[in-house]
Amino acid sequence: MLQKYPSALLEDAVNEFAKLPGIGRKTALRLALHALKRTQEEVTAFGSAIIRLRDEVRRCKVCHNICDDDVCSICNDPARDASLVCVVENIKDVMAIENTGQFKGLYHVLGGIISPMEGIGPADLEIESLIARIRSGEVKEIILALSTTMEGDTTNFYIYRKLSGIDIRVSVIARGVSIGDEIEYTDEITLGRSIINRTAFNDSFKI
Repeated sequence: MLQKYPSALLEDAVNEFAKLPGIGRKTALRLALHALKRTQEEVTAFGSAIIRLRDEVRRCKVCHNICDDDVCSICNDPARDASLVCVVENIKDVMAIENTGQFKGLYHVLGGIISPMEGIGPADLEIESLIARIRSGEVKEIILALSTTMEGDTTNFYIYRKLSGIDIRVSVIARGVSIGDEIEYTDEITLGRSIINRTAFNDSFKI
């Protein structure tokens, strides 16, 4: 049975909140009613933050992480090891690895993983920019830290093949991360150890 609303404006707000991931209509209604209790200044600040996020946030020209400037704070940090690059699927993975405090290199955000079922191919990802970055000569090792799923493994292998003939160490996170797990949901201790105990990629698929 469809919920009846006393106001079309309230219904519009509920419909927009319900478009957010993980938000059902009951939760959307609670959020909309909560907004009605806030002051004009609080609601304006909330709306402004969302609009500015959408309009002003940038992608780092080096690693494709989100940032406020052309180059993110991680890539700009002289204390980071520029010879070591961790390849991840998305921005949330960067945040998860940073929270471990175990990794001091740089990142490369692919923007997804190869998934034919979802129509995502290599050309849809930041793989060519990764190859170009490696060809520049500064990078000595890349760590493939993608989800331990079939799609993640497929992407790992594709990148590994693209790097054939280039003198660079390719490693993969240790399987402390269970098969089928996504990086962002892995606890910090396990994720940190999987980075530290990484193995050469060509050893990861030997029987």
